[in-house]
Amino acid sequence: MAAEASQLAQVRPSDTNATLVFTATIKTEITALFITNTTGTAATYSVYHDDDGATYDQTTALYYQVSLAANETKVFTGNLGEGITLSASGKLAVQSGTASALTYTFYGITAQIEG
Repeated sequence: MAAEASQLAQVRPSDTNATLVFTATIKTEITALFITNTTGTAATYSVYHDDDGATYDQTTALYYQVSLAANETKVFTGNLGEGITLSASGKLAVQSGTASALTYTFYGITAQIEG
């Protein structure tokens, strides 16, 4: 079965707390992440990956309190095999420095890839 990328999660946090956005049920590869600032002022973003728990702080941060300019989008992409790999039950979370300012959209592969 050929693996195809699909949207795995999309969230716009309404507060400044870390928010769980995706829990893998099988091995999953994140191949793209779009972070969009929909406001007229800069806002900070954090992205967390915890494969064996639910800790969302500096110890699991992939990006931590990074500033994103007003009305800008940051795009992270990787080819198949170069993305962020989550184990089954691995978790992704996000955090915005300003409530309702940022939209996070994750794309990835969840299909079993047979050789």
